[in-house]
Amino acid sequence: MEKISRTKIVDLLKREDFGATVNVKGWVRTRRGSKQVNFIALNDGSTINNVQVVVDLASFSEDLLKDVTTGACVSINGILTESVGSGQKAEIQASDIELLGACDNTYPLQKKGHTLEFLREIAHLRPRTNTFGAVFRIRHNMAMAIHTYFHQKGFFYFHTPIITASDCEGAGQMFQVTTKNLYDLKKDETGSIIYDDDFFGKQASLTVSGQLEGELAATALGAIYTFGPTFRAENSNTPRHLAEFWMIEPEVAFNDITDNMDLAEDFIKYCVRWALDNCSDDIKFLNDMFDKGLIERLQSVLKESFVRLPYTEGINILEAAVANGRKFEFPVYWGVDLASEHERYLVEEHFKRPVILTDYPKEIKAFYMKQNEDGKTVRAMDVLFPKIGEIIGGSERESDYDKLAKRIEELQIPSKDMWWYLDTRKFGTCPHAGFGLGFERLLLFVTGMANIRDVIPFPRTPRNADF
Repeated sequence: MEKISRTKIVDLLKREDFGATVNVKGWVRTRRGSKQVNFIALNDGSTINNVQVVVDLASFSEDLLKDVTTGACVSINGILTESVGSGQKAEIQASDIELLGACDNTYPLQKKGHTLEFLREIAHLRPRTNTFGAVFRIRHNMAMAIHTYFHQKGFFYFHTPIITASDCEGAGQMFQVTTKNLYDLKKDETGSIIYDDDFFGKQASLTVSGQLEGELAATALGAIYTFGPTFRAENSNTPRHLAEFWMIEPEVAFNDITDNMDLAEDFIKYCVRWALDNCSDDIKFLNDMFDKGLIERLQSVLKESFVRLPYTEGINILEAAVANGRKFEFPVYWGVDLASEHERYLVEEHFKRPVILTDYPKEIKAFYMKQNEDGKTVRAMDVLFPKIGEIIGGSERESDYDKLAKRIEELQIPSKDMWWYLDTRKFGTCPHAGFGLGFERLLLFVTGMANIRDVIPFPRTPRNADF
């Protein structure tokens, strides 16, 4: 087979130099046809769209063609011609076909549709489907959008540790990291494990957030963001939780809660706009196949400014809804940590646009949030989105040393783990604020997928660490 440099299908479908000799390589999606001519739909992952290859059966041996089945990998030379069929302007008249990899009849991705549950069981093959090709190209684009946004705004990308000895959220739901033999653990007289001979000489875990280290960086570099894997050992089998996910955490010196809300809204709108501008084919496919309202919902987020609503007013709205006969699974009262159903009611039914909820009761929020003058609430903000609920959580941070030390003491957080964090309040403290965006929750919104396990290549959830 003559060596011709390969053209990616995404580029080939834009070409109009009909009559040129081209080479494409990819995987066969389907092959159909009559006794005289066959049509191969070929895809190489560069786009949701296949290129149609027209094969004149008289020019090829039966031996070769019998192996050109769904899933097989081929290299094809041919003439670029104007497509007579609808849908695409270019197709290929094949002159050479080389089989790079045959695909036997046990290949699970045949022409029929498959459930998303089934595809999770073959997560090593699901990127080859139209759906997951689209999702993972969008995932890449969202990562590029995030880096581009912060780079253009003068933020610095800061790498916080994945292995840590501090628990940022006070969550206690952390995966431990150890080199010790778990069958033979040394314990002291109280039954506590002795870590002296472990790798770090102390208990260590996978990070639940890079925020605390991010704050240190912001009080030196001014504006930073983290973007990395995060681990939560919550036993949550829900469509919105993963044990391993990616998080974006900007942190900005001299920002207050209002600046923080402005940044969150501008940032998320930028990402949605990027998706509409750069992933239109993939989003249209997901809109047509999974979620008929996807494009409309993405566009509506861009059109309106987000509602900014104090928690207390949000509770009043929910209590009024209950009084008018609205049923919620979970109770509503001042001091409750809102459930997803409450968040979605405010966004989807009451305001019909995204809501930034602020000024939460301090009891249900983390120790580092700046307290309001009322002594009851903190300068927290959660961005609530349609179909998802909370997509961003953040706050203005407590910059006063005494107040922060007192709160750490009240919550009985071991100060031996927090001395370095308190130092920033001792050595030139400043107001600062930041937030965390769960990358996969953003992807749920942008793709219209219903389950968070379908927007990450290999989901890690309770009792599931396959592939």
